[in-house]
Amino acid sequence: MKTLQVDIIERCKQNDRFAQLKLYNQYCDGMYAVAMRFVKDSMEAEDIVQEAFIKAFAKLNQYKAEVTFGAWLKRIVVNKAIDCLKSKKQHLQELDQVHLKVVDESYENEWLVDDTITLDEVKDAIKKLPDKYRYVVMLYLMEGYDHQEISEILKITEVASRTQLSRGKSKLKELLIPIKNGTRS
Repeated sequence: MKTLQVDIIERCKQNDRFAQLKLYNQYCDGMYAVAMRFVKDSMEAEDIVQEAFIKAFAKLNQYKAEVTFGAWLKRIVVNKAIDCLKSKKQHLQELDQVHLKVVDESYENEWLVDDTITLDEVKDAIKKLPDKYRYVVMLYLMEGYDHQEISEILKITEVASRTQLSRGKSKLKELLIPIKNGTRS
């Protein structure tokens, strides 16, 4: 399978439209799902995916196969989605560097919520987080990026990424306190 993938990519580099269509069809649904996790609008997500593929095909000679093509493309989609959000005046608000604290690594592994909390409740709570926390939480928990990658994508320090993840998780836990007697306790 790997040699077949490499062959398709090499043919795409030669502007083989059939190979480009094949690569597009292989990845478009997955990349659309990634875009939707950020923008929540199907038309915007489709635009992001199209722009990401245009950029990927234009920059294909820069792809060095150090990561899978899908991972490389996913990063482009995530960056396009964040750019889209920023352009809609939903700017990331960077924390004042003076107030940043190094977060204990062990805290990152502490991620327990009540068993009665549903996946939809978690997704809804993530949507309610301030942007600076929501993006880091989504990139870390949902997209699987590490702090170095998040810092590159969001153009923040790794310390800021760790801090925003920690604070985002704390806010998320507050939002997910189980409902008792019709209200959250």
